[in-house]
Amino acid sequence: MALVGDSYEYYDDRFYDLTVPIAEVERLYDGCRWAEGPVWFNDHASLIWSDIPNQRLLRWIEGQGVSVFRARSDFANGNTRDRQGRLVSCEHGTRRVTRTEPDGSIAVIADSYRGKRLNSPNDVVVKSDGTVWFTDPNYGIMSDYEGYKSEMEQDGCYVFCANPETGELKVVADDFVKPNGLCFNADESRLYIADSGRSHSPDGPHHIRVFDVGDDNSLRNGRVFCEVDPGVPDGFRLDIHENVWSSCQNGVICFDREGTPLGKIKIPTMVANLTFGGPRHNRLFITATNALYAVYVATTGIQTP
Repeated sequence: MALVGDSYEYYDDRFYDLTVPIAEVERLYDGCRWAEGPVWFNDHASLIWSDIPNQRLLRWIEGQGVSVFRARSDFANGNTRDRQGRLVSCEHGTRRVTRTEPDGSIAVIADSYRGKRLNSPNDVVVKSDGTVWFTDPNYGIMSDYEGYKSEMEQDGCYVFCANPETGELKVVADDFVKPNGLCFNADESRLYIADSGRSHSPDGPHHIRVFDVGDDNSLRNGRVFCEVDPGVPDGFRLDIHENVWSSCQNGVICFDREGTPLGKIKIPTMVANLTFGGPRHNRLFITATNALYAVYVATTGIQTP
């Protein structure tokens, strides 16, 4: 473990109340090629995340270090857990969303829409009703680095809602350039979705949008919540005060619930994703290029069963 000094930038005094200024960012591991998709398992006191180009899922346990959780991950990217505590993953290589059962077997949640293969599912969240929401940009089929280079079969890059019980898969948003990270607020009345289109176009979007969620799981009233700069928003999370903690080119930017930037946790490499974890959910785990970082904060993330 290594400490990363000079960890904070403060744009607003409120950020002092959300951080622990004496708590430096810690580098927990630095053996990845492109680290992504961290998910905390409180019942196992462990963090699982993806090392996409190396085709593996890694696991970190306090005091025990890092081990390989799955050696052949099919270029898994985003991960989460469902309401039964099972691992749900987005796989670029197979162009599908899967669930790991307690016996280790893999169940397919979604791999096609209207008879055509998905692009490369990227990030995923599970709603309290059991539906699985995921983004499907084409990053994983643009080259052989994070998947297998292929042509898109879908007409666009969509955001989907899947019902694992019925097998229904529906498009809930179809006007994104490259939909990326996504997260519900605490009562699931709003869904935040990143568009990282600027990653491959200088004039592309680099913002997070927010939608109202209907009782029928439709999305309405989409509007830009914030723009992320430098870089693009990738993965992000909300805390219990509905502040949004988003990845960017050189750290994690915290926005208040109105979209005003409050400050930044500085990271020396490009941040891909993050999650709240630890026994009290007050530790931010950050995947950034080749490394896994962690820092204690003075707030807690939204907790789900």
